[in-house]
Amino acid sequence: MTNKLFVKYIKKLVMRKKHLYIETYGCQMNVNDSDRIFTMMEAINYLPTDNPAKADMILMNTCSVRGGAEEKVYRRLLNLKVFKNANKKLIIGVGGCVAQQEGEALQKKFRWLDLVFGTHNLHRLPDMVLAAENGQHCCETSFVDNEQRLDLFPSFDGGNRLSSFVTVIQGCDNFCSYCIVPYVRGREVSRRSEEILNEVRQLAANGVQEIILLGQNVNSYGKDRQGEPSFAQLIRLVDNVDGIKRIRFVTSHPKDMSDELIACYAEVKSLSGQAHLPAQAGSNHVLALMNRGYTREDYLCKIKALKAVRPDIAITGDMIIGFPGETDQDFEDTLSLIQEVRFTDLFYFAYSARPGTKAAEFTDDLSEAQKQLRLEKLQKLQKMITLEISKSFIGTVQTVMVEGAGRNPGQISGKADNGRTVNFDGDFKLKGQFVDVRIIDAFQNSLLGELIS
Repeated sequence: MTNKLFVKYIKKLVMRKKHLYIETYGCQMNVNDSDRIFTMMEAINYLPTDNPAKADMILMNTCSVRGGAEEKVYRRLLNLKVFKNANKKLIIGVGGCVAQQEGEALQKKFRWLDLVFGTHNLHRLPDMVLAAENGQHCCETSFVDNEQRLDLFPSFDGGNRLSSFVTVIQGCDNFCSYCIVPYVRGREVSRRSEEILNEVRQLAANGVQEIILLGQNVNSYGKDRQGEPSFAQLIRLVDNVDGIKRIRFVTSHPKDMSDELIACYAEVKSLSGQAHLPAQAGSNHVLALMNRGYTREDYLCKIKALKAVRPDIAITGDMIIGFPGETDQDFEDTLSLIQEVRFTDLFYFAYSARPGTKAAEFTDDLSEAQKQLRLEKLQKLQKMITLEISKSFIGTVQTVMVEGAGRNPGQISGKADNGRTVNFDGDFKLKGQFVDVRIIDAFQNSLLGELIS
């Protein structure tokens, strides 16, 4: 391209603002990636839109952890053909775990698909989009498996939010037998602590007060880099950043919940009183089949230690029901673990085989009907526990970070230190402040409070 044509092309870009619509599926890591995609695309004149019919580009940031999530992506891609037929210049792209897993096969299956970009290729997206605008179909799913990988991570300024994700580690080395993550996110690579802290400082300068540290196995941070702090030490460094008032992190692996990290719950004032610690099963037999690396007794020991240093801590977690080989007794062991831990909230799923994982080779001897019955029984138990815990907050005073409008007119809302959503009457001008709220009623998924002047 000659200089004259290049200048003409740049002027054309500057004159016409285009619109980007993103649909995000799956985990917080994907939500964080989508935020960064919006930031990158602004540099080549794409502005966010919440209406796909008005978009010049539609991107899907996908998840393949469960079969249902993957099928949802395929159905949505079929629906998007309508938009492509109506606007031949529309660019349609797929990123995230399904893109990483399927690669060029997606473009062969969905001929109208312009872009496929894997989990390691966000930094290449602007160039891919410019190529797609010139009629090229692009697919980038190569792994960047070296310590510089996350130095390429696109930045995000916080977007005028009070709370923001910060990725500290990407990938996973655990190879749980049911899990596709190591194959679509790669091996564990920790970001340099200097890069993380610079991002946190920038977010704090832009008004962010709550930092949520992210990783597929967040509490193994630093183990792959000599000279970097441990995850517990990183939390203390983030706590020292002016303006940061609350720290959360997801997702933890129980085997990496160290004594040093548990001590942070007692000693780091800004660390949230909530711990997300996926158990996945309550039976040692199933845990061994899952290759989780700990026993039921190990897990309960971690919970006991957390409650010892922070008695009011809220424990949340994940459970998989109907894993191949799960007996009636195994399932009862999971129910008894739930009763013993008393999770504040629990995410639970029926097992679905993921191609390429070890468990996909196992004989799945449970019918879908059996899995559904067990899931319903677990759900009934957990709903009862969640409501009981919610009601135990009545009469207590909770510190709430006000995030916006509440459930009903005249209400504002925010999250308490334990992660529970609290609605209460108040002035919207309180947004961004931490206020004390007395809890006067409790429901399944939220608390009702009154502002303490």
